Amino acid sequence: MALTRRQRARTFRGAQYTLLVVAIVVLALVADWGTIGRRLLNPEVAASLVPDVLVIGLKNTVVYTVLGFAFALGLGLVLALMKLSSVAPYRWLANLYVEFFRGIPALLVFIAFGFGVPLAFGTRFGIYTTVMLSLGLVGSAYIAETLRAGIQAVPKGQMEAARSLGMSSGRAMASIVIPQAFRIILPPLTNELILLTKDSSLIYLLGLSLGQYELTKFGREAMSSQANLTPIVVVGVCYLIITIPLGFLVRRLEARSAKAR
Repeated sequence: MALTRRQRARTFRGAQYTLLVVAIVVLALVADWGTIGRRLLNPEVAASLVPDVLVIGLKNTVVYTVLGFAFALGLGLVLALMKLSSVAPYRWLANLYVEFFRGIPALLVFIAFGFGVPLAFGTRFGIYTTVMLSLGLVGSAYIAETLRAGIQAVPKGQMEAARSLGMSSGRAMASIVIPQAFRIILPPLTNELILLTKDSSLIYLLGLSLGQYELTKFGREAMSSQANLTPIVVVGVCYLIITIPLGFLVRRLEARSAKAR
């Protein structure tokens, strides 16, 4: 007797659940949980890391991210306005910048400012300036596109109404259009902040003193000295402490935006 479509779907779903349960049981029986616990979730190793990771690593990661995001947001706004400008060279320059920094890896930018510029020009930036420029230049290319889309999403009638009240084009853009655009783009903008938080880990390539370590640098150094994966797990949890609340904020903002629409 041929099965109906609903019966076939139920049978297929049941087979998937069965396969999943079998895989979990086999993993539970085969895995050496004692070794996994010692090498992956060692409480003593984790306890030895917590003070430095929280006081130095987590703090520096947040500071590096905030510096990079602030620079990226300011530059991204300028680039977005240039892309929307009636002056063709401004549009060309902005498009060239955006395509360039969206097309190269962030790692390459960190290497350029950390090693390339000092070697080529004899100018060495401080660690905070290096992070701000590296994260900001890459992040601004993505933020510029987000801001441009947000500005274009504001109804044109808003600008026309502001101009009819006697506002100049620049004042109308600054006081009417841009604030509305930011409300529209808050969710994707928060996603960019999450990406910059993770990209800040690339600074581990540069020569850092202990007080400049961020989370990934702590994890890598501790993993090498302890011959244990627990430091990576601890660092991963610290990143989640930052990114999960931001992800929750994105969902709340998206829900609020959808409700408003």
